[in-house]
Amino acid sequence: MIELKGLTKRFGDFTAVDGLDLRVETGEFFGLLGPNGAGKTTTISMLSTVLLPSSGEILIDGQRLDRKASAQKRKLSVITQEYSMRQDMNMDEVMEYQGRLYFMPKKEIRRRADELLDFAGLIDYRKRTVRHLSGGMKRKLMICRALLIEPEILLLDEPTAGMDALSRRQMWSLLRSLNGRKMTIILTTHYMEEAQALCDRVALMSKGRLQKLDTPEALIDELGAFTVDETVDETLKSRYFHRREDAIAYLEDAGNQASLRATTLEDVFVECAGGRLSRS
Repeated sequence: MIELKGLTKRFGDFTAVDGLDLRVETGEFFGLLGPNGAGKTTTISMLSTVLLPSSGEILIDGQRLDRKASAQKRKLSVITQEYSMRQDMNMDEVMEYQGRLYFMPKKEIRRRADELLDFAGLIDYRKRTVRHLSGGMKRKLMICRALLIEPEILLLDEPTAGMDALSRRQMWSLLRSLNGRKMTIILTTHYMEEAQALCDRVALMSKGRLQKLDTPEALIDELGAFTVDETVDETLKSRYFHRREDAIAYLEDAGNQASLRATTLEDVFVECAGGRLSRS
């Protein structure tokens, strides 16, 4: 279990994360969502100990996490937004280099590399250098590298950024498989459909503070499960309804410039960012 207690990070006069209290259960797929500047990446950076909190603390299974807590840090692997692999290395070399950083025996590195590259569908490309990999392959290789040390917790900072639709769906399948093995995953993403499809719970952040915390389904139900999109004066406006009958009744009066659909987590995000949802 991961606990964030009053977690705060300041950069001079600017507060990037402001008194964040969260608990992520073991084996949970948890999403950190919010607009640019909400504090998501800063939170991930503190979880990975790249940044130290200005105040507050992070507990992993009840033990405080800091840069000296090697046993706690060993439980974590992080995948950042940026590609951080040497372009002239092939997949085997990337995996071997990572294993040596953690003093793994060579035979164990090779065994784990074979297992992980096969699991990610990369085994046939293992001799291809990083510079010749597609964006999706690079992301998958970064996950394989992160999993080499068999972490209990995987931190993902926008892992599908820049991927095409097919590669993104392949990544979703890979992440579901990992979570199915009881791995705890914390994800930041700007793709709301990704969070809705993958996450057990999501935290909506704004200006470093927690705004909403619940399952995607509960947040959608709170807003209203049915949406009518209506064009008014060349502007698209959405209205939300808890009952389908009410949505249909409104739709019938709205005319041809309206349509009915299911509400999504993206609607929740937009309305929360606009301040229409009450703060919890």
